[in-house]
Amino acid sequence: MLVALYFAARQGLLGKQLKKISINMVKEKPPEKPKEPDKPKIEPPKVVEAPKPVVVPKPVEEAKAPASVAPPVVAPPAAELPSFEFEGGKAVISSSDPVEIYKNAVEYAFRSKWNRPVNVADDGYIAEVEVSVEKNGRISDPVWQKDSGNSQWDDSVRAAISAVSSMDRPPPTNFPPRIIIRFDVQQETEPVMQ
Repeated sequence: MLVALYFAARQGLLGKQLKKISINMVKEKPPEKPKEPDKPKIEPPKVVEAPKPVVVPKPVEEAKAPASVAPPVVAPPAAELPSFEFEGGKAVISSSDPVEIYKNAVEYAFRSKWNRPVNVADDGYIAEVEVSVEKNGRISDPVWQKDSGNSQWDDSVRAAISAVSSMDRPPPTNFPPRIIIRFDVQQETEPVMQ
């Protein structure tokens, strides 16, 4: 097919046809560009002068002071820090004494099993129970040292005492055979700095 096109172009057959087509073509005037819509006039912003500061004359005493004396520095107000007490959080033990650490672990075991009565105003209730801690970590022989005076409160403490029968590890060698577990709402805290 290429060969036929080549000979047609060479003989002028295609050239004559192209001349007819090009002669018949009419050149038209390009369409005029549409006019752009008028832009709204933008007024420059009005300049408003700032009010001039009012100058208060200095008292006579202040005017006599030397210019090198700076006004006294005032400390910023004290910042309020959020509380670090969390409901249900475990207290951090800062002692390295193994006896104190084990005693805190025993107290935590009892407190974690204690379901304190919800509908009782218990701010002043305190119960103390002395328990025996054996060399293998078994806890037995609870003896009430102080009851709260409220049967519902004391029953919740009894349930916590019966729920803990042993610790998962034995106590240190110099651990006392009996310790007192205190059940109260107010946790005693040591002062941070003296």
